[in-house]
Amino acid sequence: MDKIKWGIIGTGRIARAFVTALTAVPEAELYAVGSRSAEKGADFAKEYGFARSYASYDDLLSDSNIDIVYIATPMASHYDNCISALTRGKNVFCEKSVTLNAEQLRGILTLAEKKKLFFCEAMWMKCRPTYIKMKEWLERGKVGDIRYIKADFSNFVPYNADDRLFRADCGGGALLDVTVYPLTLVHDLLGKPAEIQSAANLSGGVDISESLILRYTNGAFASIESGFEIGLRNNAVISGTEGSIVFGDCFFCTDNVSLYDKERRLVEQYNSPARVNGYEYEIEEVHRCLRSGLPESTLIPHKGTLEVMEIMDSLRSDWGLKFPKE
Repeated sequence: MDKIKWGIIGTGRIARAFVTALTAVPEAELYAVGSRSAEKGADFAKEYGFARSYASYDDLLSDSNIDIVYIATPMASHYDNCISALTRGKNVFCEKSVTLNAEQLRGILTLAEKKKLFFCEAMWMKCRPTYIKMKEWLERGKVGDIRYIKADFSNFVPYNADDRLFRADCGGGALLDVTVYPLTLVHDLLGKPAEIQSAANLSGGVDISESLILRYTNGAFASIESGFEIGLRNNAVISGTEGSIVFGDCFFCTDNVSLYDKERRLVEQYNSPARVNGYEYEIEEVHRCLRSGLPESTLIPHKGTLEVMEIMDSLRSDWGLKFPKE
């Protein structure tokens, strides 16, 4: 495999951010774009330098030259898009949250395994150098046993009934869009909780903010505030018996993370500015997996993605929320 040929499904804001990084990764070839609008697809391809554009997703998936498809459509479309791509023999990298529920994800993982194809959720946070440094400190026992995690992701977003964030038919709501980040962090470090206490503010069939407390059998716990109603610093703190780790604001994409001892004295500070916009790290991880013939990423394993989805299913069940396309 020389350069890895990427096909892009969806031409919205996230796709633009992803492709901006893709243009800066030497191993990536910007091969094709698929859009439901021929004009939008052609404009996107011209703007970023893609070789081809297709006026439908099916046409793009029929192109045998594509090595991997990046899916950046609204969440309610992810399942159908992923199944179509895998059925056509394409490796898939799909934006978070990867599906609406765990049942859909199990179907995708079963098909990917059957087809012997690579599949991964685009959880860019887990590929960033600051996140990897945090995991290294924990593995070296720098904070001892984790006792508490605090992680927030709440931005003020003016209500707009037409915005996908507030539309149940698009898979909207804070849970799948922003809460998935702190939940993924907590799950990665503590696993599935023994108990969750939650409260959510609901409007128009979606959750617009929530407060979560997750408790574990070993006595550890985590707290999360997230949503669209207020703006927070969105940092994260991991506290243990021997010290703590503190992420900078917007922990999911921060350039800096700090290690403190149990007396709250700074031990080490790590700073790693993104070379482009931070999406380049997940792209490089995908390339590593494809060149190694791996069916999944070791940084973003299927098991973790599925268990986080199961947690989110249980929360929506508690809140009485169900998406129209489930």
